[in-house]
Amino acid sequence: MNARSQTFELTVEGRQVDEAVASIFHTVLFHRSLGKFRYKQEGSYSVGTVGYEDVDCDFIDFTYVCCSSENLDQTLKKEISGFSEALRCNDGPGSGQISLEFFQKKKNRWPFQPECIPWEVWNVRLELIKLTTEHERQVCREKVGDMLTDKILYIAEIMNRHEYVPKMPNQSELDLIFDTTYPDVQPYLFKLSFTTSGPTNTSVGMTMKKLIKETLSL
Repeated sequence: MNARSQTFELTVEGRQVDEAVASIFHTVLFHRSLGKFRYKQEGSYSVGTVGYEDVDCDFIDFTYVCCSSENLDQTLKKEISGFSEALRCNDGPGSGQISLEFFQKKKNRWPFQPECIPWEVWNVRLELIKLTTEHERQVCREKVGDMLTDKILYIAEIMNRHEYVPKMPNQSELDLIFDTTYPDVQPYLFKLSFTTSGPTNTSVGMTMKKLIKETLSL
């Protein structure tokens, strides 16, 4: 099975990395999570509700919605923080990509471990820029917020399409499809990974710098 993939490109300040990535991945997981399953008998179950909450960013003019699950939030924060630290420790502006991959497990014969088969991947490519004035930072706050608004609306559009997601499993196969370790929410199985590189000069970064300069000149 070929996993479908979506890639977003953003140019941000170092202090905006965590919030920019979290807003996108939390939005995706909000759509890719269900309430806890309660099985009455094999093939018969009920699904609990998913709580949600608004998150106001500190360094971006943006608010997003996420599952109100402290444990899920901690999982994301830990992974995104590792990416952010690796990205920001490069000498000079750096670039990198962090990916959120959904997968399902396929049982193998003993003693082999289940095979992990990805079915959807969300990539966020970031380029860091350095700004020198508070006015530039304020413009960047607004521009990044506008860009994230477009990304979140696009995610909602994608989620409304009738595309493949794993079928609802029987109780014996629940852990092959969903992560059942969270006490208050049940996301599809997922993992995060990232890569970083040194300074770059991509068209995305140049476009952001141009937008900031044009706004300052108005």
